[in-house]
Amino acid sequence: MKKLINHPERYVDEVLDGLVMAHKSLARIGTGGRVIRRSKPNIAGKVGIVSGGGSGHLPLFCGYVGDGLLDACSVGNVFEGPNMASCQEAIETANEGAGVLCLYGNYGGDRMNFDMASEMVELDGISVRTVLGTDDIAGAPPAEAHKRRGVAGIVFAYKAAGACASAGGTLDEVAELAQRTVARTKTIGAATSPCIIPGSKAPVFQIGDDEIEMGMGIHGEPGIWRAARPPADVLVDEMIERLLAEAPDDSNGRVAVLVNGFGSTPLEELFLMYRRAAERLAQEKFEISSQMVGEYVTSMEMAGLSISLCFLDEEIERQLAAPATCPFWTVGAK
Repeated sequence: MKKLINHPERYVDEVLDGLVMAHKSLARIGTGGRVIRRSKPNIAGKVGIVSGGGSGHLPLFCGYVGDGLLDACSVGNVFEGPNMASCQEAIETANEGAGVLCLYGNYGGDRMNFDMASEMVELDGISVRTVLGTDDIAGAPPAEAHKRRGVAGIVFAYKAAGACASAGGTLDEVAELAQRTVARTKTIGAATSPCIIPGSKAPVFQIGDDEIEMGMGIHGEPGIWRAARPPADVLVDEMIERLLAEAPDDSNGRVAVLVNGFGSTPLEELFLMYRRAAERLAQEKFEISSQMVGEYVTSMEMAGLSISLCFLDEEIERQLAAPATCPFWTVGAK
């Protein structure tokens, strides 16, 4: 597998350089240059929101730094969590006196370094709350949902929490809404080909040319089953069925839908998949409030997709519709 890079050890830093050169709304800071923040000044008295994680998933993490979304994020090497220093610097640069929400995926390295960073900044008087993305239903059964990975559905939590913070919400209010959005968001993915980490001699996993794996994670974590590729409608039907099986008891029948490409799936195929997802949701009497189709959380050049459903309540739906802008996503108009 060919990559257009210079040297594997410089890959992440050169990507970040190009990102901030192309998008003047972003700035790269920190002792190791592994923190991305908004280039404009923070809003005094607003709750800060930070995220972070390994590279290889753009636009996830630093691509969602912007108005009404994240204030900063820390960036690790490809598929590796950010180090503690960058987590601390991200929290500090996002702080404007009202506290900071740390909102990131449920992965061991991320948790360890954000937890240590939170302890350090709290010694300096910064209030911190943590909410973990746990939307990947393939990661654990419902009774152990706290063990699930955070994948594409965390984008809904970024949006809801960011809107709440921009509207003047307190740290407790922002954290509660983020947690509620995470709890009401479910995602499942399916992969048809692997990715390769820069500098590696082999793909992250192997899969046959005629195979697909249901439930595979964005780092190649094992899924639920592997078999010959079914027709697209059959695949989507199973994905929607699994997601709807986890609808909350108080669902009002309204959902936000995200059909997300992993990096190498043609946009045409994503729209084909969305077509069937919308049909199945209508058959099950669910109304789509908003839809997103494209690459929102990738895995290098992995082929495949994920589908996320956010089972809305009135507040989450209102905050998802509030204006926001970042390099890869704009909602409403300023």
